[in-house]
Amino acid sequence: MAGGGAAPPPKQDELQPHPVKDQLPNVSYCITSPPPWPEAILLGFQHYLVMLGTTVLIPSALVPQMGGRNEEKALVIQTLLFVAGINTLCQTSFGTRLPAVMGASYTYVPTTISIILAGRYTDIVDPIEKFARIMRGTQGAIMIASALQIILGFSGLWRVVVRFLSPLSAVPLVALSGFGLYELGFPMLAKCVEIGLPQIIILLAFSQYIPHLMKGDKHIFDRFAVIFSVAIVWLYAYILTVGGAYKNAEQTTQDTCRTDRAGIIGAAPWIRVPYPFQWGTPTFHAGECFAMMAASFVALVESTGAFIAVSRYASATPVPPSVLSRGVGWQGLGILISGAFGTGSASSVSVENAGLLALTRVGSRRVVQISAGFMIFFSILGKFGAVFASIPMPIVAALYCLFFAYVGSAGLSFLQFCNLNSFRTKFILGFSIFMGFSIPQYFKEYTALKHYGPVHTHARWFNDMINVPFSSEAFVAGSLALFLDATLRKNDSQTRKDRGAHWWDRFRSYKTDTRSEEFYSLPFNLNKFFPSV
Repeated sequence: MAGGGAAPPPKQDELQPHPVKDQLPNVSYCITSPPPWPEAILLGFQHYLVMLGTTVLIPSALVPQMGGRNEEKALVIQTLLFVAGINTLCQTSFGTRLPAVMGASYTYVPTTISIILAGRYTDIVDPIEKFARIMRGTQGAIMIASALQIILGFSGLWRVVVRFLSPLSAVPLVALSGFGLYELGFPMLAKCVEIGLPQIIILLAFSQYIPHLMKGDKHIFDRFAVIFSVAIVWLYAYILTVGGAYKNAEQTTQDTCRTDRAGIIGAAPWIRVPYPFQWGTPTFHAGECFAMMAASFVALVESTGAFIAVSRYASATPVPPSVLSRGVGWQGLGILISGAFGTGSASSVSVENAGLLALTRVGSRRVVQISAGFMIFFSILGKFGAVFASIPMPIVAALYCLFFAYVGSAGLSFLQFCNLNSFRTKFILGFSIFMGFSIPQYFKEYTALKHYGPVHTHARWFNDMINVPFSSEAFVAGSLALFLDATLRKNDSQTRKDRGAHWWDRFRSYKTDTRSEEFYSLPFNLNKFFPSV
């Protein structure tokens, strides 16, 4: 060594250049700090635009199979919007109090399709009567399935389960809550690449490159990138449509690319208020209720991962188990409301809106509550809501490519709490994530080839109870990681440090950290009715 002297010890900053952060820094507005009203209203409208994709896609897939026309599809979309607004207000006010949008969930779709294919509906000739009968059967199954989350949430049983979560087991759960939805990203975008590709390019330009090139602290292009990019590409798609670009195209291409093929605007009523049991008295079938309960449990696990991602991007502290349990209870009440109104699919945390929090860096509770107001308002004024609901799906899929990636990276961010040099850590992470992709892929490929899942008995409801959970990436990865992390460990301090449990000790109750109490405490002294300790 030159000079013969000993090298000076490295500074602490050099040893740890990126220290652990239990709250995400550089968030402009956290849960309790709302932006100015004009900006908050625009951001709320942006959240409304983002959640429309799932709201339109699920009824568009289910209602025609039920026998419904465009009129019934428009009514179901209105009902989904109305219920989503109510559930979002309840969740942000009395549930976890996180800025989480509660929208329709894809998890319930396979079970709903099984109800559609039930033999007791095959002899119904009138398609409208068939639609109403199937919808009533779906309502009954969803309402019974809601009891699972209500009991697990409000009894505190889910709190007991979540207490076993550590940063290590949270990584696969949260990561695959976003990455696991890859089929709704580029594969859907590519169905009309001349619209989807410009959308994702313009979205990246507005959200990433333009702010990088601009000087100053004003966040305009990145914060409202969704509004700017969707408006530009939607207009471009409209010009292609009226210009005759798809005049001689195949029917599937026209349905995907054209802006006038949704069939919603003409079918939607001008003014209509959705109401409970609008399709008639719900009917109940024991097997279908059990199958829907299995789907509800899968949605519960997926929503837990989404709640954790939302808390991260809202710059909140890690969600205490008691608060997660309370949020699950209110989500169960939301599922009950969905069943009563007849939405065809129950609700869970909207993953795409969780990603939008990351894009805008605004995690304000007020913004999401404003978006709930837009949902209710445009669900009542059907024609106006139908205009926005007719956005071509490749545009929405391009948004998903960014938002689902953000949610997945929220899960990866919990690696900062773990010891990545531990072989135990490497095994649990690698095995759970790999199997989280591999097992659902097997179930989906088998179903696509055989038109039924690997579990195929005469009891369709039993098939769904097995096939649906193992087709969910987040459920498989999260459950496997939690089991391995809880069973393959020693009760010593080193293992606790390796799995990052010591970082979350202070957040086991929301009252042990003043920041958590500020974020998650219920208003109007309601904690005595819903204790969180």
